[in-house]
Amino acid sequence: MLITHDTRCALNAVVDLLNTAPEGEAPGAPDSLTDLAALGDFVRRNDVSGVGALGAGDLAAVRSVRARFAEVFAAEDERTAATLLNALVASAGTTPQLTDHDGYDWHVHYFAPGASVADHLAADGGMALAFIVVAGERERLRRCEAPDCRHAFVDLSRNRSRRYCDSRTCGNRLHVAAYRARRREAAS
Repeated sequence: MLITHDTRCALNAVVDLLNTAPEGEAPGAPDSLTDLAALGDFVRRNDVSGVGALGAGDLAAVRSVRARFAEVFAAEDERTAATLLNALVASAGTTPQLTDHDGYDWHVHYFAPGASVADHLAADGGMALAFIVVAGERERLRRCEAPDCRHAFVDLSRNRSRRYCDSRTCGNRLHVAAYRARRREAAS
């Protein structure tokens, strides 16, 4: 599956945003997008361009977009995901524009110039998710299978076999636990 740089960046931002929600963390974990400082960190971490001063309204709007992305990840089928994405992208007032900025070659921004951070995320993230659905690859939108983790991720592996948000943490931890359980069983 060919994913352009800007689409990958948008997908990474969607995943990062989803993983700030309590359901994206270990059970009982708090929301990590609770104030403007956290929103500012998210914007910087994901190189969200064209964002001006952030306000309380931005925080509430981004949290609303996060909930809508979560619905797309949880959608039962392509038609439901498409309906959710169509509504999300339309609500952002998309205005596709070719741009080259900050050392990046030509790419498409789907948000209108001067758009709020929430509309920016809804437009670019919504379109990136739409490309996944159009490619018939919605099953790549996943949640970690580790029992104590619900992080979102996009499985871009060749054979669509990724099961964990991070193979170095969740994957290794579960494999080590299974190995130790087998050793204990063999020793008994």
